[in-house]
Amino acid sequence: MQKELIQSLTKNFESHAQQTENGVEFWLARDLQHLLGYTDWRNFLQVVNKAKTACEVSGQNIPDHFVDANKMVDLGSGSQREVPDIMLTRYACYLIAQNGDSRKEDIAFAQTYFAVQTRKLEIIERRLLESERLSARKKLSETEKELSSVIFEQTGGEKNFALIRSKGDQALFAHSTQQMKSKWHVPKGRALADFAPTIILKAKDFATEITIFNARENGMNTEREISSEHITNNTTVRKALLERGIRPENLPPEDDIKKVERKLASEEKKSLRDAQKLND
Repeated sequence: MQKELIQSLTKNFESHAQQTENGVEFWLARDLQHLLGYTDWRNFLQVVNKAKTACEVSGQNIPDHFVDANKMVDLGSGSQREVPDIMLTRYACYLIAQNGDSRKEDIAFAQTYFAVQTRKLEIIERRLLESERLSARKKLSETEKELSSVIFEQTGGEKNFALIRSKGDQALFAHSTQQMKSKWHVPKGRALADFAPTIILKAKDFATEITIFNARENGMNTEREISSEHITNNTTVRKALLERGIRPENLPPEDDIKKVERKLASEEKKSLRDAQKLND
């Protein structure tokens, strides 16, 4: 496919993207019909129906991607008439293109276009989730350092922090720290939190923040007092998770946070290099 044609088709597809009130991108089926080279609406609907079936088979809800709507069209007399239309998500457009005749140039382009665009969104979503997890891990590290300082200042015991944290893990997971490490196959010498899902990192951080506040507020100066406080806070957080159908000890581990950090840093450097090339 010639470069000029690709640029022209890309411009056509991008210019027909719309925005709803909520900022969600969508295409109108009648616009997509012409972009894909279909002259007859009824023939195009046959492809749409195949796409709906594919959507359902993939485990997605059809109404989430195909929304019935109406559109005003101009008539030869200068007046307008309302005709049925369909609001389509990018995924719906991808399914429609996949169910079209790939021998047609427009459809062959659309299949690639929506596949690439969908993949871009998946990559962006993954990066955001990984960045959120990395941020949560760093925040927990800072909070635990603060708790360690509070414990040392108020009890004078350097080893009390590890003991108190392990009691918190027991309360949160209903398993010991070592049991959870074995369950998640955490390498020797690595922290359990380095393999924890984001929700667990935030749960541990919240419980630890409460322990810090109450230890200071109530002048707790023994390991027993602070341990009891930390157990209570983790037990309360565990109860809240269980009430929402989340059992901490049954969640699968995530990728090593150090590996995630290196990958994000590498991708950031690559993005900066690519941006520099564009500016050169």
